Amino acid sequence: MDAVSAILITKALDGLYARSQATAQNVANANSPGFRPIRVDFEAALKAAAREGPAALRTVTPTVGQVPEGTAGSEIRLDLELATASETGLRYAALLDLLGRQLQISRTAIRGGQ
Repeated sequence: MDAVSAILITKALDGLYARSQATAQNVANANSPGFRPIRVDFEAALKAAAREGPAALRTVTPTVGQVPEGTAGSEIRLDLELATASETGLRYAALLDLLGRQLQISRTAIRGGQ
């Protein structure tokens, strides 16, 4: 695996982890009066940094913020939060599977194909 791919996957996992934490907080506080949901964005920054190379990728961090009051999505809908949790979990698992397969290929190459 090249350096860009490894950093890209690592940063994507970081972003997905942050999103899962935010989603958990949103679900836990769904019935709290005045609570506004938290959103995590990182995909656009990750995509832009990937074009620039490893140095730019290393600086990418997820953007965490509350949805402004009175805008679309400023009220918590548990069905959408659970859908986000499910999607995030699937994406995280897919990236871990990709890393596992890459490690298996490297292990096989080191052992001489055995």
